[in-house]
Amino acid sequence: MKKKKVNVNKIRSGYGLLLFIISLFGFFCFRIFYLCTTDYSVGNSTISAFIQTRNTEEEVILPKRGSIIDSNGNVLAEDVASYTVIAYLDESRSEGSKEPLHVVDVDATAERLAPYLEMDVEVLKILLKKDAYQVELGPGGRNLSQIQMEAIRDLNLPGIDFIASTKRYYPSGDFASYAVGYTVNETDEDGNVWKSGQLGVEEYFNEDLIGSSGYVRYEKDRSGYKIANGREYIEEADDGDDVYLTIDSNIQLFTENTVKNMVSTSEAEWGLMIVADAKTGAIKAYSTAPSFDPNKKNITSYLDLMTGNTYEPGSTMKIFSYLCAIDQGSYVGESTYDSGEIVYEAANGSKTIVHDWNKTGWGTISYDYGFAMSSNVGAAGLLRNGMLDKKMLKACYSDYGFGKTTGFTLEREMVGNVKFNYDIDAASATFGQAITITPIQMIQALTMISNDGKLLKPYMVSKIVDTDTGELSYEATTEVVDVVADVKSISKIKELMKSVVCNDASKCTGSAYYMDGYSMIGKTGTAQIYDEKTGTYMTGESDYVYSFAGLYPADSPEIIIYTVLKRPKDTTNYVAVAVKDVIVNTSKYLNIVVDNSSKESYKLGEYSNKDVETVKNELEKNQLKIYVLGSGEKVVNQYPSDGNSLYPGSVVVLLTDSYDRAMPNLMGLSYKDAKNILQLMGVKYSLEGNGYVVSQSVPEGIIVGNDVTVEIKLNNGYS
Repeated sequence: MKKKKVNVNKIRSGYGLLLFIISLFGFFCFRIFYLCTTDYSVGNSTISAFIQTRNTEEEVILPKRGSIIDSNGNVLAEDVASYTVIAYLDESRSEGSKEPLHVVDVDATAERLAPYLEMDVEVLKILLKKDAYQVELGPGGRNLSQIQMEAIRDLNLPGIDFIASTKRYYPSGDFASYAVGYTVNETDEDGNVWKSGQLGVEEYFNEDLIGSSGYVRYEKDRSGYKIANGREYIEEADDGDDVYLTIDSNIQLFTENTVKNMVSTSEAEWGLMIVADAKTGAIKAYSTAPSFDPNKKNITSYLDLMTGNTYEPGSTMKIFSYLCAIDQGSYVGESTYDSGEIVYEAANGSKTIVHDWNKTGWGTISYDYGFAMSSNVGAAGLLRNGMLDKKMLKACYSDYGFGKTTGFTLEREMVGNVKFNYDIDAASATFGQAITITPIQMIQALTMISNDGKLLKPYMVSKIVDTDTGELSYEATTEVVDVVADVKSISKIKELMKSVVCNDASKCTGSAYYMDGYSMIGKTGTAQIYDEKTGTYMTGESDYVYSFAGLYPADSPEIIIYTVLKRPKDTTNYVAVAVKDVIVNTSKYLNIVVDNSSKESYKLGEYSNKDVETVKNELEKNQLKIYVLGSGEKVVNQYPSDGNSLYPGSVVVLLTDSYDRAMPNLMGLSYKDAKNILQLMGVKYSLEGNGYVVSQSVPEGIIVGNDVTVEIKLNNGYS
């Protein structure tokens, strides 16, 4: 029998195929193992991230920007609801609905909306006839308030809807605008719109105000819609912190009205006024004109005059050149000099003459009298006669904070220039020419006059509060920058500053600032304006910067006031009118004594558990105005607290041990006094307006119930 021949090649081919299949199977097994155990890349992401997000959606939750609030709790800037009107035009939106969900009658819709949006009917018709699924009805339909939105919603117009958002709102409008600032919308790389601060506190504290975003993550279906009852995770946004200012809206109101009137009537280029707490450096009011409404952003200048503008201050700098000589121990106020002019000769033989403001001077006078008369020759003579030298003057100006930043909480603070090398430049510097400063530097320097030589850092933010927890993230304290002058030296310069504000124009330059019953110290200033283009000083009749640096009351200053007016059209002393107006109103509001030069202050004691009549009689002897709450025989609480020094006419409130919450007469009282009395009463209340009480909802003698809110109205017209 013949043997069958084996096909070796076929067997080999079968082994090869089997080996290939086994290898291919092994590769797939390895690949599956790799895919299951490795977080490999998929596009710009990884497989784990892809798996997590392929059926989820994440949306950003934007935080609410923090508010800016004044010292009395009045909101100056806040986020409020804002609405944009939209119209659905496509009929498909109404499919399956019993009621129409798109605009059906274009003409009727346009006619009814027009008065609410303040838009032309025909313009609205054009928008409503567009070939689009939906349209915005702008510009009148944008940035609507809650009230405006509700009024339009109540029209029940088919197809009309709203997109809700927030906008930055400034309730007081053009009020402390450069101090507060404004915001603009900025879009980040993910398309989210954030409010970004510009100018003022809005800009400087932007990071505190802005907060941080959160997000919501939810499951979605194949079409990208949210799955009902699906898993959802929310990380809430962290709202921005609230920033509280030292600005007092009442004092700010006095200042705003005065500055606007000063600049408009004088037709000046600009004007400013700053009112500060003399004991702490806290800014109570800051106003400039021209100004702007942050809601409208009608800004003509982005330069903040308080910190971002330098100018030659003029004779207000004599305060500091004289103080420098006094503190060195070299000043002799009784020494005399020939006023009128002083000649400086340069190395090349050229001569420069320094004149007194009246050109002829007052003959031979003392340096003390020269200060009262604002003699340029007297100030320059401090150097000529050896009471000062250039190096000493530079050092003093630097110690007093000029030529450097104060660290005040506004961006782009300028340093000014107090450098000088030549004799004539140093002489000019003694009376505030050929050097430049900023208003905030002047405020800082003046704090040493009211604090026995201690230089205080001025500030405008009192605290920052976390809106979620109510905890303080920042709280201001009075900061002593340095002790730069001796107490005796300060006493002497206060004496000289007092001589400036007298009632006889032949004996002082500040007679226009004098008021019977008000004891104020200060220094006037009139500076020529340097023209950078010509390299010379302007010579026009109105080419001056007028200023006044003052402290009130004279003996124990409570407020600092600094006012500047650039290039008024005539020589009327608009600055004096403005200063006196604010001093009168502020002193009434703060219960600061009128004329403490002839009347002594009275220091309050601790009156708890003391006999009411005994305390009342003692206080009345010191001409204080007493409010007794209740008919009890013992005092259980008081306002102000013990240790406060008050002057005649100041208000003192005594709460007795038998108080039935009978309403006192608050008419004519300041905001501060009325608020403190109501707090002592323990009643619910609301204060509307600023200034002084003009009406109270509960008459005198009526018992205030637990469910009653005492409504107090104030205005600035009380005098």
